[in-house]
Amino acid sequence: MIFIAGASGFTGGHLVGHLIRKGFGVKALARSSATLRKLSAEGCQVVQGDITDPSSLKGVLSAGDIVIHLVGIIEEKGDSTFQKVHVDGTANMVQEAKAAGVRHFFYQSALGADLRAVTAYLRTKAGAEEIVRASGIPFTIFRPSLIIGPWDGFTKRMLEIIRMSPVIPVPGRGDARFQPLYIQDWLVCMQRLIEDPAAFQGTFEIGGPEHLTYREIILLLASASGHERPVVNLPMGLMKFAASAMRLFPSPPVTADQLKMLEQDNITDIDSVSGYFGFQPMRLGEALKEFVKE
Repeated sequence: MIFIAGASGFTGGHLVGHLIRKGFGVKALARSSATLRKLSAEGCQVVQGDITDPSSLKGVLSAGDIVIHLVGIIEEKGDSTFQKVHVDGTANMVQEAKAAGVRHFFYQSALGADLRAVTAYLRTKAGAEEIVRASGIPFTIFRPSLIIGPWDGFTKRMLEIIRMSPVIPVPGRGDARFQPLYIQDWLVCMQRLIEDPAAFQGTFEIGGPEHLTYREIILLLASASGHERPVVNLPMGLMKFAASAMRLFPSPPVTADQLKMLEQDNITDIDSVSGYFGFQPMRLGEALKEFVKE
């Protein structure tokens, strides 16, 4: 059985549908009744629970399961902190996985994860990795760069800004490089891992076939959506001040952590996917044609 924590998120939602179509047995963890009903309607076995509540995880796993842990947040809200979700939640999942005797444990981390990173997001992703590595369970960790596709939060937010604004605002110079990976290519990587976990033990940094600056990514999104606009570079100092002032808003448009991540390259080997998984992933411009409409 493939057990997925984080099945209601962007990557998890795509993975559930993909695996069910391919005939895999899938069980998912759902925090809310609405998510439980939605996943059940897709043909997935569902159990209600929350990775931040260890008591709710008791008995949800079985010996021989492959656990796919995709739960993550990109900003903190209320008591959903990076520490509680990424580190404590992973510790709870690992503890239950050890008790059940699962076959393999997969963790979705992030490119740039490091205990000394400048952002709490990346530091806590690295902390979660350490827990998985120390578990004694055969494991795989993916460190992807930006994953894009239908419903992904980054593309959705950027397209909203591009379509509504007469100009395209870019924080700072916009020259930090990223390596966008199309969700369909990530799914191929995941399927190959699930089919042969022993062949993919360890930590894998992955990304698409291009190193693109933030500015280049935004311009490709604007072109794909038919809303080409002039770019206006906003001083990063001003953006950080505004983010600090808005940090108490229920859902600020940008956080200080996210701005820090726009100042650093987030790339790995350009041939990472082809080298590890034996196929060539799609370039960003081609991927956008598949899911961005004018």
